[in-house]
Amino acid sequence: MTPGPSGNAADGGPLPRTMRAAVQRGPRQLAVEEVPVPVPGPRQVLVRVLAVGTCGSDVHFYEEGRLGDWSVDGPLILGHEPSGVIVAAGSGVTRRAPGERVSIEPGTPCGGCEQCRRGRYNLCLSMHFFAMPGQADGAFAEFALAHEDFVHPVPDRVSDEAAALLEPLSVGVWACRKARVAPGDRVLITGAGPIGLVALQSARAFGAAEVVVSDVNPHRLALAAELGASAVLNVAERPLAESGFEPHVLLECSGFGPAVADAVRQVSRAGRVVLVGMGGDEVSLPLSRLQQYELEITGTFRYAHTWPTALGLVASGEVDLDRLVTHRYGLADTELALTSGTRDATSVKAVVLPQQ
Repeated sequence: MTPGPSGNAADGGPLPRTMRAAVQRGPRQLAVEEVPVPVPGPRQVLVRVLAVGTCGSDVHFYEEGRLGDWSVDGPLILGHEPSGVIVAAGSGVTRRAPGERVSIEPGTPCGGCEQCRRGRYNLCLSMHFFAMPGQADGAFAEFALAHEDFVHPVPDRVSDEAAALLEPLSVGVWACRKARVAPGDRVLITGAGPIGLVALQSARAFGAAEVVVSDVNPHRLALAAELGASAVLNVAERPLAESGFEPHVLLECSGFGPAVADAVRQVSRAGRVVLVGMGGDEVSLPLSRLQQYELEITGTFRYAHTWPTALGLVASGEVDLDRLVTHRYGLADTELALTSGTRDATSVKAVVLPQQ
């Protein structure tokens, strides 16, 4: 085991050599363990983690030990939505300094491959992404390492929890960019989970004239209405086809196959469809509608160059991330955080506070 860092933290106190971390070793096998504090390498900073959002991918890894092509084949620290304060810096760090409150962008691309050179670093094949097997540990821990280029200072008016949730907000911002949401657009968002709710707020911020949100959870639909939806549709009570709403843009955030096909059938001619939610490996689509209406359809994978926009939206008050947080847990209760959505229908976003 690598020894922890030596030296002092930003407050002048000594840095510990070990820390608590929620370590997963297999499906539903997660325990808080004492592990070495990671040592910052060149251009890396060590962050004392203050808040971490839980994500659907964390839940998949926890419950099934896998997600898509990735599987947990050794000890792994989950959590990729963190914020905190820098406490130490490695060699060559010039852009960041100990004492800064930051939101961590959890992926570090190689910077030299074709996708990186074209600005699409989210598609980098050599990405080191938090909480991904074989890539990097995550942030359900008291400390985490990050590259100085991918930690973003946050102002005092942005809470630690909101700073952590800039990560899912970036997914919403990226989806709106991919869909080219513009002033006057009518937007349909299927799925009122955390991603659907940040996509809703992003679409509003991008100038959408109408944003309709569909789901089957009354609590989440009520929150969508509170956060600015023009209308909400409970598709467990009334089919989407009966709504009469014909959007220019569909942001599909549910990942539920039948919902995808139903929603595509609502999109207007020359409309844009962005698939955001991660469901099964395959989904059926109404090909005749796609062709006859000349619909554009694309997927999304994470984000690129979104943090400045996301931070600006939160700092200005245009997007409210604090309102999404419904449950808070200390590090010892990380398993409860990961299962809150299945235990409580009112759960929207559970946050882990590793210093508690």
